[in-house]
Amino acid sequence: MKYAILLATAALALTTACSKDSSSSTTPTPVTRTTETFNGTVPVRGAFSNTFTVSQSGETDVTLTAAAPPSNISMGLAIGVPDASSNCIPITGPMTVTPAGTTPQLSVVTSPGKLCVLVRDVGNAAAAVTYTVTVLHP
Repeated sequence: MKYAILLATAALALTTACSKDSSSSTTPTPVTRTTETFNGTVPVRGAFSNTFTVSQSGETDVTLTAAAPPSNISMGLAIGVPDASSNCIPITGPMTVTPAGTTPQLSVVTSPGKLCVLVRDVGNAAAAVTYTVTVLHP
């Protein structure tokens, strides 16, 4: 009888030990995002870019908040990498043509480094276009 109780106690201890969750969970580090606002002027059939630095991987949102004249003009937007001459070379992937608005028109997952936002005339500007663009990035 003592042997049976001893065996049952040992089995219970082993079952309890084996059922414990030994995995450890890690809480992901929250990504802090920075808002930068840029202004510029795009010449007819031209482009203008602004440089920003991403500190960690995460989503970068671009919002063309103002562009004129005229107030409803659509402009090209892209995210790129500045070259040695400070030209903004668009990264392969999302580009868009959009009028100014209040919600992001372009969202891209970016890695740490120096990037640029490119605003360009898509062929419909009759005069230079002044713009404001907001970039929300990690």
